[in-house]
Amino acid sequence: MTQRLALTALLVRDYDEALAFYVGKAGFEFVEDTDMGAGKRWVVVRPPGSDAGLLLARAVGDQTARVGDQACGRVFLFLETDDFDRDHARMAAAGVRFLEEPRREPYGTVAVFEDLYGTRWDLIQPVRAASAAGR
Repeated sequence: MTQRLALTALLVRDYDEALAFYVGKAGFEFVEDTDMGAGKRWVVVRPPGSDAGLLLARAVGDQTARVGDQACGRVFLFLETDDFDRDHARMAAAGVRFLEEPRREPYGTVAVFEDLYGTRWDLIQPVRAASAAGR
């Protein structure tokens, strides 16, 4: 049996503003935007080179209070890279807000950033990726 995590639903206020952030600033690839009727859309983005992606899910009703806080203030998602310096510089130049300076940890190089709603992410280059890249 083979399984894999394909999509993670991420609550957003607005599909288009979320697309602008994730594709325009974070550098994700646009995968799909299908109209489901009644104002609902199936909107998928993913990091370059990844099979797994995010389903950008527009919050409705009580869900709106959780936009940007699905993990109660903790880092919620981890964006793994094979070149931390490249991606950190590109994202910062595009206007992504990093909450700290990059730091080296036993498990890799990491910095926390927020999406446009305050959802916290780690940008991380694991030690194994750094070793493979000759760093």
